Amino acid sequence: MDRRGFLRGAAGLTLGAAVAACGPARSTGGPVTVEVWHGQTDTGKKVLDALVADFHRTHPGIRIDLGGGVLADAMLQKVTAALASGSYPDVAYVFGSDLASVARSPQVVDVTDLVDAGPGFWAPAREAVTVNGRVRAVPALLDSLAVVCNKALFAKAGLPLPAAGWTWADFVGAARKLTDPADGTFGTAWPATGDEDTVWRIWPMVWDLGGDVIGAGGRGIGFADQGVRALEVVRDLAAAKSVYLDPKTGSEQMYQAFEAGHIGMVPTGPWQLPDITDAGVDYAVVPLPTFSGRPVTISGPDTWTLFDNGEERVEAARTFLSWLADPAQDVRWDDGAGSLPLSPQTKDLPAWQEKTTETPGLPVFVDALANARVRPVHPAYPQVSAAVGTAIVAVLLGQASPADALRDCAAAANAALIIPR
Repeated sequence: MDRRGFLRGAAGLTLGAAVAACGPARSTGGPVTVEVWHGQTDTGKKVLDALVADFHRTHPGIRIDLGGGVLADAMLQKVTAALASGSYPDVAYVFGSDLASVARSPQVVDVTDLVDAGPGFWAPAREAVTVNGRVRAVPALLDSLAVVCNKALFAKAGLPLPAAGWTWADFVGAARKLTDPADGTFGTAWPATGDEDTVWRIWPMVWDLGGDVIGAGGRGIGFADQGVRALEVVRDLAAAKSVYLDPKTGSEQMYQAFEAGHIGMVPTGPWQLPDITDAGVDYAVVPLPTFSGRPVTISGPDTWTLFDNGEERVEAARTFLSWLADPAQDVRWDDGAGSLPLSPQTKDLPAWQEKTTETPGLPVFVDALANARVRPVHPAYPQVSAAVGTAIVAVLLGQASPADALRDCAAAANAALIIPR
């Protein structure tokens, strides 16, 4: 599954529970109550419960209410409605790609000083919470993309495992050789729903080629040429029939196929490693290919966004978020929520080093953070993403050439970017 699918969980929580819990708690003269809409389920919820219990033992003047049963996947809609009604939480778990939309509210607290005083967050985490030069949230979760390879399928095809510095041409060539129609094996896979899971895999190619998501001045795309070249890679994979297309949201089918031994390599994030391990796949993790030889990847950070319910509650929420980001707590959260360390300090802790010895390939995802970039925190990004997703799917299905798909994409994305916001 993708990161949003990981949060969605097997059963999840109901929107009805969310509605029942949406009224902010109020201080009554005792401990200050901070309402947190956490968006977690399963393991992430369990570790957050344990962390909050520890926080209560050391901060008797603050109570954390883990309310708001809505899952993170529906948080934007929930928070937007809450802000409109004037009844919103103190803290909400907001996807990084949604922060620009939420941060337009004057109720979102500027936390620049809090993040400045933090543990020294990785650059992608810091970039993902910065809107128009102001830090509007605290980093909550960090990931990156790399390529996970099935060692047995590489050996069967007589291919050496890729190494750092390999190219997209190498990737296409390996995918072709790994493909075996006789036993239903594909070289690689790509989500074909046109959503963000389809799109964010293309941005490292664009950045590597010198492009950007949004061009200088902010009124047009920054990948008119680079996007065509990136889509040519997609076209080459599709033309060779070496890419498995997952038609369902969440990418579960392509990961099931990988875990069953029918896909040779898949670009994914660290959240997928436990399932791959449980499936008994002998795997290796390698950095993303490049065009230039310079390492580049993408990170999709999530955030803890703080809302103004009065000075007392803002200060209590700041205390909790500062404590949560401390490496001693971060390392526990990372293990339970599927995050990479939020800072180099956490990465160096013995507990994280122990985890890396237990999880082959995990250090590749962490090392990639030094060369990771994030999607722009811009209110028009969802429209840009939708246009790019349509272009990628059209090329994957052979319905448009890279140049034609990018032309249509640019028209739609540019129209969204010129709207004043």
